Amino acid sequence: MTFHQPPQPEHRPQSAGPFGLGAPTGPAQPARGRRRWLKYGTVALVSLLIGAGVGAGGGSAETGTATAADDTKAGPRPTVTVTETAEAEAEAEPAPTVTETETVTAKPKKTKKPGPATSFSGEGEFVVGEDIKPGTYKTAGPEGGFGCYWERAKNSSGEFDAIIANNNLNGPGRVTLNSGEYFKTNRCQEWNRVG
Repeated sequence: MTFHQPPQPEHRPQSAGPFGLGAPTGPAQPARGRRRWLKYGTVALVSLLIGAGVGAGGGSAETGTATAADDTKAGPRPTVTVTETAEAEAEAEPAPTVTETETVTAKPKKTKKPGPATSFSGEGEFVVGEDIKPGTYKTAGPEGGFGCYWERAKNSSGEFDAIIANNNLNGPGRVTLNSGEYFKTNRCQEWNRVG
């Protein structure tokens, strides 16, 4: 009986690779061995560099302290600037409400200078157009028992020829007065303009 042995893969010598790991060389090397070496070798190299960088820093990231020698070796350190906007502050705390109050005093309405009156006492002498307005006036009559006397005159001289018209009323009466005339009234009730 004869036995056949399956063909054996060709055996190649291994060379020492980086880090003392033996890695097969040549075209017959399977692809997964190469990947394994790249995977673990890369991780080891990166770990070594990070450890060297942390050790060279000399300061603590938590405390932020460093020595003067560290500053000369590492060079300038970055500066962090924090800027808060008004919008961020508005979200944190509501802005206070400001109310301004101004007191305004109303100015009195301008009134016309008191002009000539449209009603006046039943005793006295008045200049029409200056003291009283021109127009037609009415009285209820005498204030007492002797009658109500009124007089229209050209001037205030009191002379008989200055009288334009006059009357002595025992009841109600009316008189029309023109501008520039003088009007005298005695023992009469109040005169009121009616036209």
